[in-house]
Amino acid sequence: MFELIAFDADDTLWENEAFYVEGRETYHQILEPYEPPADLDERLDMVENRNIPYFGYGVSSFVYSLIENAIEVTGGRISAADIKKIMEIARAMIDRKIDLLDHAEPALRRLSAKYPLTMITKGDLLHQRLKLEKSGLQAYFKSVEVVADKTPEVYAEILERHHVRPGNFLMIGNSMRSDILPVLELGGHAAYVPSRLQWAHEHRELPAELAANFVEMEHLGQVADWIEGIRL
Repeated sequence: MFELIAFDADDTLWENEAFYVEGRETYHQILEPYEPPADLDERLDMVENRNIPYFGYGVSSFVYSLIENAIEVTGGRISAADIKKIMEIARAMIDRKIDLLDHAEPALRRLSAKYPLTMITKGDLLHQRLKLEKSGLQAYFKSVEVVADKTPEVYAEILERHHVRPGNFLMIGNSMRSDILPVLELGGHAAYVPSRLQWAHEHRELPAELAANFVEMEHLGQVADWIEGIRL
């Protein structure tokens, strides 16, 4: 029996990566008059990865990287007006309506009747809590953890606070890097629900030695039936 079940938020419960893709498309349009290099996105990826240790994950980090990359690829020629347009990308992303993914609300409703649920998500604290509030899913969670990164150490600290052993913990998410591998390394259980879009930064392969406590599902609607069918 699981003593605690955790859900990732972005691209597990609601759409998220699509907004970053749209933000990049708008970014391309803003930079088009400056004749940016053909590898604009690859350069942006490098800037984002470089900035994560300083600014973490989320919309604020994203827009910092957009601005820094724009300055670099234009040789400093980008105007203040266009930098303001880039900042508007972030505001538009934060103001977006929350689009729940299929099966998200029914899965939470069913599981929360039998298990304590927590949300463990990366990103901006203010933005993540705002998204949860707008989603209408807040009542299903006993607690919410907004963390700078998802590492085995971070998960271990969360489990210690909840007085839960890793073997009685289940993490559900769409990222192998953040939601699955760190939990499996601790000896916990992980259910992988791949998302329609995946940020390359989050991609990892599953080592064979960690596969025993791993399951992959097509959608969240399968989670409760799978839990009811196993014995820990």
